[in-house]
Amino acid sequence: MALKLRQEKKAEPLSIRKTKENEKPFSRVNFWMMGGCLILILLGYLFMSGGGSSEPDGFNPEIFSTRRIVVGPLLSFLGFLLMAFAIIWNPNKTFKRKP
Repeated sequence: MALKLRQEKKAEPLSIRKTKENEKPFSRVNFWMMGGCLILILLGYLFMSGGGSSEPDGFNPEIFSTRRIVVGPLLSFLGFLLMAFAIIWNPNKTFKRKP
């Protein structure tokens, strides 16, 4: 009497298993949106930077310009706000209206 030994198939670790497109948390659209938001945030910080005085005891009124006080923080805030939207956004989900 010969015993038949069956070969068991070993499960692959999760890191090796290929993920399907619908299992991925972010799509290509999410990454493009997050990249655009990152550029918007960096642009806001760039607008807020600079404006030092060349004289150590001198005062430069340029630090109170509209670009530094209003535009730069607004761009950064919008970038952070849209970044949250880009993370939450699911382009594969279709929204259907109920009649």
